[in-house]
Order: sequence, then C-alpha cells, then structure tokens
Amino acid sequence: MDPGTGTLLVVVVVAALVFAAINGAHDASDVIATPVATRALTPGTALVIAAVLNGLGGLLGLRLAEALAYGVLDPLGGRPGLVLVLSALLGATAWNVLTWWRGIPSSSTHALVGGLAGAGAVVGARVDWMGAALQVALPLLASPLLGYAVSALVSLVIAWRLRHAAPGRAHRTFRYAQVVSSSGVAVGHGLQDAQKTMGVVVLALVAAGALSDGAPVPWWVVGAASGALALGTLAGGWRIVRTLATGITRLDSPAGFSAEVTTTGVLALSAAGLGVPVSTTHVVTAAIAGAGGVHRLSAVRWRVVRRIVGYWVLTAPGAAAGAALFAVVLLPLLG
Repeated sequence: MDPGTGTLLVVVVVAALVFAAINGAHDASDVIATPVATRALTPGTALVIAAVLNGLGGLLGLRLAEALAYGVLDPLGGRPGLVLVLSALLGATAWNVLTWWRGIPSSSTHALVGGLAGAGAVVGARVDWMGAALQVALPLLASPLLGYAVSALVSLVIAWRLRHAAPGRAHRTFRYAQVVSSSGVAVGHGLQDAQKTMGVVVLALVAAGALSDGAPVPWWVVGAASGALALGTLAGGWRIVRTLATGITRLDSPAGFSAEVTTTGVLALSAAGLGVPVSTTHVVTAAIAGAGGVHRLSAVRWRVVRRIVGYWVLTAPGAAAGAALFAVVLLPLLG
C-alpha cells in the first residue's frame, strides 16, 4: 500500500466513525422518545441507558456488516474504491445532518445505501441491483408496515387485558416495563446500525488492499464502530425526540411499551434471524403511529406522518445525489 492510499484509508475510516457518531445522535430519539414521553425514564437516564446498550448491541453480531460490505456492490480496488466509500459517507452524513436540523426521523440505512449507489455510479463500481433489492430495499420497505401492524395488534391485546384494571396501577406497571422494552430497542439499534458502519469500513479496507475480499470483519472495526455509535448517542438528537415523543400522537405507558416491544422484535428478527438491514427509525415511527392510532385514527397527526414519509421517500435519492456530487469532485483529486 503506497503512502497516499494509506492516508486516504485513514481519512475514510475517520469519516466512517464520524458517520457512526452522527448516526447515534440522529437516532438516539428512536430509543429515548417513548420512555421520556410517558415519563418512564428521565431524559438523562434514558440517554445513558441508550448509549451503553447501543454500544453493547454493536458487539453482538456481524451478519449485517458482511451483507452490506459484500452484498450491495462489488468491492472496487485502489483509490477509486476509497473515493467511493468516502463519497457515500459524506452524502449520507450530509443527509442525516439535514434531517436532524429539520427534526425529521429518517433512515441512516437508506441514506448510506443510497450514498453507495450514487457514488458507485460515478466511480464505475458494479452494483448488484437484484441483491440490493432483496437484501436491502425490500426489508427497509416492509419493516415499517410490519411495525405498524404488530404494534397495533399488541396495543389491542394489552387494552383487552387491562379492561378491568385500575388505570393508575396499570400505567405504573407499564412504566417499569418500559425500562426493559426501551433497553431492548437500544440493543437492537446498536445491533443494526453499528454493523452498517462496519460494512463500509470493510469496503474501504478491501479497496486499500488491507483486507481480502470476503474476509471477516476485524475486531478493531467492531469495537470502533460500536464505540462511535455509543458516544454519538449521548448527544441526544433532541430535535427529533420532540417529533417522535409528541409530534405523531400522544402516548401513554401501555402504548409506549407496545411500540418498544414491537420495535425490539422486528430489529431482532431482521438482524439475528434473517440477517437483513432495516431502519430502526422507520420501525419505531410506524410502531408509535400503530400504537397511538389503534383505538382512534384521529389520535394520530397524519399531517406530521405524511411529512415524515415524504422525507423517507427522498432519503435514498437525496443521499445518492449528494454522494454522486462528492464523487465527481473527489475522484479527479484523490482517485
């Protein structure tokens, strides 16, 4: 590896860890919004729990990292491959910052996959569109629908079981239960999102010749990605917390528990069971809407939901366009 390629590799790895930290800050709301909204946890306590368990979750699996590294596009060797990964990270990070500023819960996964496709088109990498559709796009599209339906069903079951219970006691019980269920969301988020950063770092290592194609994820990549995600989570993402906690619907403790346990189940099934990426943000947003609107559809602020979904539709093409622009600028300079 020549010195120039080594320096560029270091820049790409740093950019990946910055992306992971911003991802943690952006998606902290996925974990803390519901327990904070129902007062099951104070904001500070919820944030610390989320950070610790996000980091822990990143240490628990590698299937998604390998799927993203080797299942979306063929690794491209040399500096063009490093420019591809760097441009994808810059495009995805820019989109995350934009949506954080707007207070919109959007998918870092959509942004990253869109960034890889956009930069790959400019650099000339071969994109496995069928593999990307089956392993990435389909799960990302299906998971919000599953989150909405399952959360609504869980809410109905809980409401039926509590039909004769004293409301005050029931709500206190579910506040305690939310400590466990929100912790599950934190672990699931780490399991999903830390691995996405690992996947792009592996792409960069393969491009630089520091790792053979198809090799397992190095231990230091696992630790660095998980740690960066955890540290970023401590920033809180408060703009998006407000949107999820109060902007979509009014949540009580049983509804918050329904949304959290549904999100945990979908994340665990997709990561540990199926080995496919899903968006924690999409699942938890849909689950909140499902839990809040199951008894009365008018309880959901559909205008807010439509605005969020509009950004969801724009995420992949927006990040792809940004990454392609970065690649057009960087390829002549660094490639």
